[in-house]
Amino acid sequence: MAGVFVVGSINQDFVLKVERRPGPGETVTGAELSLFPGGKGANQAVAAARLGAEVAMLGRVGEDPFGGELIENLRDNRIDTSRVETVPDAPTGSAFITVTPDGENAIVVSPGANRRFGPDEVEAVSGDLREARVLLAQLEVGLDAVETAARIVAGNGGRFLLNLAPPREVTEELLRLADPIVVNEHEAAFLLGEDARDPEESAGKLLDPGPPSAVVTLGAAGAILAVGGSTRHFPAPEVEAVDTTGAGDAFVGALAAKLAEGAPLEESVPYAVLAGAVAVTREGAQGSLPTPEDVEKLNSERS
Repeated sequence: MAGVFVVGSINQDFVLKVERRPGPGETVTGAELSLFPGGKGANQAVAAARLGAEVAMLGRVGEDPFGGELIENLRDNRIDTSRVETVPDAPTGSAFITVTPDGENAIVVSPGANRRFGPDEVEAVSGDLREARVLLAQLEVGLDAVETAARIVAGNGGRFLLNLAPPREVTEELLRLADPIVVNEHEAAFLLGEDARDPEESAGKLLDPGPPSAVVTLGAAGAILAVGGSTRHFPAPEVEAVDTTGAGDAFVGALAAKLAEGAPLEESVPYAVLAGAVAVTREGAQGSLPTPEDVEKLNSERS
């Protein structure tokens, strides 16, 4: 069975390169459109697979031209798609992404078929979940599906990695099961509100609801790990950013892959930082995801 089992979203990404984003009521012309496979679940599954993990995925696509192509793309990336099904009454999930010349992005997501599975579909694959080393989930799918999967994996001694993206209200039970919970600074602020001031302080406060560990990603500044009452900052190497779209998913997928190998968080987080740094130097979400050789090369250049 897979080392990493992903319960997550599968999207078609529509990426628009723009000189600047329009203001309210404004039209900006001259955008350059590209189409890429995406979805946080699929992106993180591909990221983990490219870094050597055995990956299986539970998800849904629509009965449209995009759905079949996205499933085939997952297969091409050595991901077990036997639990990915097509639903006839919903479109495949879509993401509309604007990227400015500095590499920064803004994203609007239409969930579509990603919200068309819940606890029953998760229970149907409970035997597979019990054998997984790491369950990886995000929040572009139904919360009840994520919670059900987390209980099954945690109840069998597996590890649950929760990427709180996009940020949504979740139960304290879900937070307690996460080991680690992974958030960026905006997501940390969503959880902590006024308590989200200093990133290291925020990372520590994320442990208050009960998760054994927490990671706050800081973009070009790296990431902070909080575990066992202490925090540690892992800086990122300096690179030239082209497109930040896939950086977060590269980080989370790399973290899951390392944890599935049995590596400790203190080793897994800096590895994930390197994977995220490689991703920002390339275009697209999945197209930017690194191989082990890419990560090793960047690590060598930094040393």
